[in-house]
Amino acid sequence: MKKLMLGTALLAMTASFASAQDVVRMGTEGAYPPYNFINDNGEVDGFERELGDELCARAELTCEWVTNEWDSIIPNLVSGNYDTIIAGMSITAERDEVIDFTQDYYPPTESSYAAIDTGADLKGGVIAAQTGTIQAGYVAETGATLLEFATPDETVAAVKNGEADAVFADKDFLAPIVAESDLEWVGEGVPLGGGIGLGLRESDAELKTKFDAAITSMKEDGTLNTMLQKWFGEEIGTY
Repeated sequence: MKKLMLGTALLAMTASFASAQDVVRMGTEGAYPPYNFINDNGEVDGFERELGDELCARAELTCEWVTNEWDSIIPNLVSGNYDTIIAGMSITAERDEVIDFTQDYYPPTESSYAAIDTGADLKGGVIAAQTGTIQAGYVAETGATLLEFATPDETVAAVKNGEADAVFADKDFLAPIVAESDLEWVGEGVPLGGGIGLGLRESDAELKTKFDAAITSMKEDGTLNTMLQKWFGEEIGTY
């Protein structure tokens, strides 16, 4: 679903994940509800917080949560600032050249446009998208003028204040905003990405195996589907 890797290729760390490691640091953005956000108590919350805690429990890992801005989330994983990315990150071939991914824990879904004016020009107008996302990459290839922002909230604000004709983002992110504001759906949905997975350093094969096994178990016993429907509604795609 979301997000295209920025910048040039990065060198992977050579140190592998050690099974004796005491704490696995779960890196997230904390700014993309309902996937992840910071609640009123200043804590990481949302679908990915609940999912991550369950995965760590099933993998018998002790985990702690770390937040990082989106535009540096891959470089700081590679640099060792945390051990996973669990932040609505779509699995793409370009990212997979730099980091590794678990199997998907969120099935492929649509990205959508939202605007105040239902006649917004999606091909020749100004379209807002978050920097470093697969949505930004898509807009850049459509012929529209891409207006990038560091956070998803800023992309929505750009439409509301007239800076942009429309915003292009994950439909599941935009859905509650459209329901509660004067924004409306415009145009057709666009399927992007190969689902969402945990990002890990290429060297952490053992950690990937642990998380893959935990995700598989959640798919097999229905827990993951229940969690998806809790956070995204009954119409969400399931496994």
